[in-house]
Amino acid sequence: MTETPQTSPTPFHDLQDYVALPRLSGLVLSPDGSRLVTTVAALTPEKNRYRTALWEIDPAGRRSARRLTSGPTGESSPAFTPDGALLFTSARPDPEAKDQPEDAPQALWRLPESGEARLVGSRPGGLSAPVVARVAGTVLATSMTFPAAVSAEDDEKRRKERREKKVAAILHAGYPVRFWDHDLGPDEPRLMAGTVGVSDSDGPVEWRDLTPTPGTALVETDHDISPDGATVVTSWQLAESGGSTRSVLVAIDVATGDRRVLADDPGHEFGGPVISPDGEQVAFWQQLITTPTTAPDTRLLVVPLAGGTAREVAPGWDRWPGDVRWTPDSTALIVTADDGGRSPVFRIELAESTVTRLTGDDGAYSDLQVAPDGTHVYALRSAVDHPPVPVRLDATSADQQPVPLPAPAPSPALPGSLTEVHATAEDGSPLRAWLVLPAAASETTPAPLLLWVHGGPLGSWNAWQWRWNPWLMAARGYAVLLPDPALSTGYGLDFIQRGWGAWGAAPYTDLMAITDAAEARTDIDAEHTAAMGGSFGGYMANWIAGHTDRFRAIVTHASLWALDQFGTTTDAPHYWLREMTEEMAEHNSPHRHVDAISTPMLVIHGDKDYRVPIGEALRLWWDLVSRHEGDPATLPHRFLYFPDENHWVLSPQHAALWYETVTAFLDHHVHGKHWQTPEILR
Repeated sequence: MTETPQTSPTPFHDLQDYVALPRLSGLVLSPDGSRLVTTVAALTPEKNRYRTALWEIDPAGRRSARRLTSGPTGESSPAFTPDGALLFTSARPDPEAKDQPEDAPQALWRLPESGEARLVGSRPGGLSAPVVARVAGTVLATSMTFPAAVSAEDDEKRRKERREKKVAAILHAGYPVRFWDHDLGPDEPRLMAGTVGVSDSDGPVEWRDLTPTPGTALVETDHDISPDGATVVTSWQLAESGGSTRSVLVAIDVATGDRRVLADDPGHEFGGPVISPDGEQVAFWQQLITTPTTAPDTRLLVVPLAGGTAREVAPGWDRWPGDVRWTPDSTALIVTADDGGRSPVFRIELAESTVTRLTGDDGAYSDLQVAPDGTHVYALRSAVDHPPVPVRLDATSADQQPVPLPAPAPSPALPGSLTEVHATAEDGSPLRAWLVLPAAASETTPAPLLLWVHGGPLGSWNAWQWRWNPWLMAARGYAVLLPDPALSTGYGLDFIQRGWGAWGAAPYTDLMAITDAAEARTDIDAEHTAAMGGSFGGYMANWIAGHTDRFRAIVTHASLWALDQFGTTTDAPHYWLREMTEEMAEHNSPHRHVDAISTPMLVIHGDKDYRVPIGEALRLWWDLVSRHEGDPATLPHRFLYFPDENHWVLSPQHAALWYETVTAFLDHHVHGKHWQTPEILR
């Protein structure tokens, strides 16, 4: 893959060059360890959307990456079968079928090591997230199915009737009703199992419905299948009184559909199951259900697949597991976890409960794959200053540097450098942040500072961000401060607890302390500063606006404004209201401080955002506009509204417009430049 020709110093200097950069995600390893496959999203010729394709990477690092697929609708969710064939999902047309609808659902395709891909499985509601049994080759996939449908034919009949009558209504009988950016229902996710034939003469997969009438039990759940294909382990959502839900861990017999519970505790939720290669054990996470005064805590556990007592892995290790993989001998786990502004790879020996940090760099690792002989670990490595690339690690060596593998595209040059800033919180806790510096920043030409608060709030600035990319602002001359205040992950449970139920307290004072430390640098212009954030970061931007006038401009994206309103209109009220009591909302809601806001604000929101509903932005915008007593033409605030975007702005041209508007707003208020409305909005 070649990069788009550049006329700017870096692709971050031109927004069209930036949105054209290829984006890697996901990684799977073939059973014999000879092939790695990743997914690459690239801009279409029309430059208005991304299309995904599968690329092969040489684990030995000798051969260049090569493209495997190029369908008109893209390909995703790769998974290998025991015989080395590659499965993937795609809505591409079947060359052997007639009269295919233009909006065909995602189907399952098989690509042999040599030859053309062929369609091997489909369902009226599509197929997603295929998982393959390592030995038996049984395929497990999720398919959306109407509750009353008793067969695929019945399901298609019901879909056709709704299409022809143009009925879009959904009748709910409980929670949840939405998730992030999409409505739930009228169909529901079910788990299907089947066997993929190896020859062209084999017919399509005959799917067995393992979970008839699950309701919302499988909404956004994780699952795995045992090597012999006999047992599926999945998280399972239980509906509780008062609109709440919690997840348990269950095992499902593939032959009979019988379901049994592996882990259940009213005080915890369970998920992320990964079955060991020997088929004897299941690794999974356990998360404490929060209260108004108790933050969540996530632990890694192992339980026998046959059932029994679960035990904690590495008790006392104060980090939360991310990706989890078994070693081939089923004696150890390879795990990622946020840690001090990084996300390293760790090895946990089950017998000794010892934890060894394998990576010694500043990277954030994901999509772990362990070689079949146990000698190497493959992963995607990113960092605040590097997009995801495939790498190889030794499976046992501590504090090592990764070995880069030939990637589908070269990494872009950056318009600056990265360093760290440290400070001390009011309660004595150590604080740290990444600081992105533009190339020209120096003592003689200090850079204006942009404080950028991460979302979550349980998260960390430790990985590359395509959506929240600080290097675009560095290319425009801004230094960008990326702090991890109270509630951030990677610093232990006590650091999270400091901000729990008190969002406007320690998180805010932490941000001000680390900003003070950044402004004390001689290469930072403390007189020209701004603040911004999205989601919880947007909440903090709103809180900052009502509590200080130190910044010349504030950008708030998809932000929480009125907590009394947000708590009951978000897509998961039961989760947020565990912490967000009436008293908490009273003391921590930014809208109660609107009369103190004097800083110009740019409000940004997408109408399809169900996590932070559009009502938050509408109420914020009205509160700002209604308090402006001067000439309406002098209103300093702006509202950038996306009718068809969600919590994130994903369309490439909308993303470019987002940065163009943000830059115009900051330049106007931070530098006093003439306000310039983006041309496409005029």
